[in-house]
Amino acid sequence: MSRADRIFKQNMTDILENGFWDTDLPVRPHWDDGTPAHTVKKFGIVNTYDLQEEFPILTLRKISFRAAIDEILWIWQKKSNNIHDLNSHIWDSWADETGSIGKAYGYQLGKKSIYPEGEFDQVDRVLYDLKHNPQSRRILTNIYNFEDLHEMHLYPCAYSMTFNVTGDTLNGILNQRSNDMLTANNWNVVQYSVLLCMFAQVSGLKPGKLMHVIADAHIYDRHIELTKKVLAREEKPAPIFHMNPDVKDFYKFTVDDFSLEGYDAEGLGERIPVAI
Repeated sequence: MSRADRIFKQNMTDILENGFWDTDLPVRPHWDDGTPAHTVKKFGIVNTYDLQEEFPILTLRKISFRAAIDEILWIWQKKSNNIHDLNSHIWDSWADETGSIGKAYGYQLGKKSIYPEGEFDQVDRVLYDLKHNPQSRRILTNIYNFEDLHEMHLYPCAYSMTFNVTGDTLNGILNQRSNDMLTANNWNVVQYSVLLCMFAQVSGLKPGKLMHVIADAHIYDRHIELTKKVLAREEKPAPIFHMNPDVKDFYKFTVDDFSLEGYDAEGLGERIPVAI
């Protein structure tokens, strides 16, 4: 059965049974009707996914695989902060009249900095180091830029990736300050697993382990009953992940270069309300 499903069940059950409720505290997030969006949470969850064993996508609930990849390409490849470059409506609530989400996500990855080897943005610096200095312990990105926070429509949730090469294997650590577990936990795992596979392939490496570190792992009050329905479902075998082996340039990947074989997952049957 899917290890990703088992990890998800363990995390969610632990939060429901042992988590801290902020019901009586003032909170920033709210629902569309203006009601405060309260949560039950656990602090400091760490999960590890071995990409050589299986591709970690949930079978307990259907994940929109293509949309998840489209968003990660929007951020890391297009380095865009405008929803007009995105083929979904995920970011609509945080976009202004021009479609911009401010100086967030892709904007930060596209900002260039000066190094002894030349001028690079964060993505190109990772690509350079994986090719020229793979044993470096400094291969990382960070989009939580304090000087630009006031111009971001949403502070970054998944804010840092650290890459580490062991032999011929590329591993990564995804750091996340906040995670809406029902809505986005596995969505993020899928995205950064694909990203790790992309970086590995164009660098002549194999994808290894993705470690996901979450500071505030929470379930919203209006997600509780739906979460219980998902947890009651039976796990199914993990699908087989395929990526076009002919793509050797990170900027040549498209959504069509990725597919899942044997992905059997049931839809939720209802919309997940998203706190703003």
